[in-house]
Amino acid sequence: MRSRYTAFARGDTAYLLQTWHPDTRPPRLRLDPDDEWTRLEILGGTGGGLLGATGTVEFRAHRTNRDQADVLHENSEFVREDGHWSYVGPL
Repeated sequence: MRSRYTAFARGDTAYLLQTWHPDTRPPRLRLDPDDEWTRLEILGGTGGGLLGATGTVEFRAHRTNRDQADVLHENSEFVREDGHWSYVGPL
């Protein structure tokens, strides 16, 4: 989750698409260049241990856009396949 937040903050769409599960990944991703991601709060999670195949992460991602503050609050689902975690989507 932290690496995906960093990718949003840096505008790294290639990494975001690479870490998105192929069943739910959009064909392309366009980020708003006016978004400034300012803080990530991890609120909790389930699963995702060393041997786990699924997990969730609840988070709040803070951003500003044209001086307007906003918070994205999501409980996200992740799956591990071939040793790599992929973002599936919100629960």
